[in-house]
Amino acid sequence: MANVCDLCGKGPQFGNNISHAHNVTRRRWNPNLQTVKALANGVSKRMKVCTGCIKNGKIVKA
Repeated sequence: MANVCDLCGKGPQFGNNISHAHNVTRRRWNPNLQTVKALANGVSKRMKVCTGCIKNGKIVKA
């Protein structure tokens, strides 16, 4: 699945763009994912991780 954090499972959220004339169109907010080389079960592996997990120290960079 695209745009999903490998650690916490955070994915896109959906909502509406609303113009001044109140035209409503669908939009999505994507999580800020970074490709990081991290240790997973003692093996270095490339993972897509959100910046929240990186800041909180949930991963160990390899």
